Amino acid sequence: MSDHSHPDEPDSPADPIPVSRSVDLGRAALLPDVDRPRAWLLTLDGSPQSYVDLDEPEYVEFEYARRLAHVLDLAAGPGRPLDVLHLGGGALTLPRYVEATRPGSRQHVAELDAALVALVTEHLPLPSGAPIDVEVGDARAVLAAQPAASADALVADVFGGALIPRHLTSIGFLADAARVLRPGGVYAANLADGGALVFLRGQTATALAVFAHVALVAEPEHLDGTRFANAVLVASDAPLPSDALAALAAADPYPAVVLTGPELTAFAAGHPVVTDTTAIGSPAPPRGAFGIG
Repeated sequence: MSDHSHPDEPDSPADPIPVSRSVDLGRAALLPDVDRPRAWLLTLDGSPQSYVDLDEPEYVEFEYARRLAHVLDLAAGPGRPLDVLHLGGGALTLPRYVEATRPGSRQHVAELDAALVALVTEHLPLPSGAPIDVEVGDARAVLAAQPAASADALVADVFGGALIPRHLTSIGFLADAARVLRPGGVYAANLADGGALVFLRGQTATALAVFAHVALVAEPEHLDGTRFANAVLVASDAPLPSDALAALAAADPYPAVVLTGPELTAFAAGHPVVTDTTAIGSPAPPRGAFGIG
């Protein structure tokens, strides 16, 4: 895509003109949605990353992001502010969602790509005065620097292009996530896999080794290996609202199911816990799996 912006004439968020710019980790583009006047799709090297509607931040387009939003909706009573740590920023879809649905929530975002942060905050500014702090840094390093028992919710949505970095898949990473969560706090991760789901099964086994309660939200066609897709792994030291989560996921445009208990244990059976030594990161999606249709 050609660069439609001029360095001396930045586009305003209302301009329905695509913006394309080289960032630290590739080529980013902001593409306007012709059906929603101030909605934008962020892509990185052609792979969809985030969708934001500046007029309606509680609208969540991507199915995996909707499932993460369901987890956040159930993390506390309606409207109650939360302390949320977001690993992975993109276009800051979920921080905007939390601010819209739980005003006053304190949110800290880690995003590795400084140029991407600059692009997003320039063209898709955050709500004025919202307590959302964006830190440029590696997700695991930012996590390690957080105080113990400092977050009500932790969302991991980190992709280097279309791949999840290997150092964000190990038991050491998950143990640090558990350390940062308050008692009863919830961890939610966006994961991607296909085929025999070896990566997803290994991530589930690793979460089961760290957290007392784990659930997996995925579409049936994903779980049976029919297609490569995203799934959301949810974990906590306290019982999860699995029935409520299943009801929300089933009502989505692309319905998902929730695996828990013996069913989830069987899903992960025979797959070893992932360590920093054995971690390989997520598999590459097949060509066109996450293309712009």
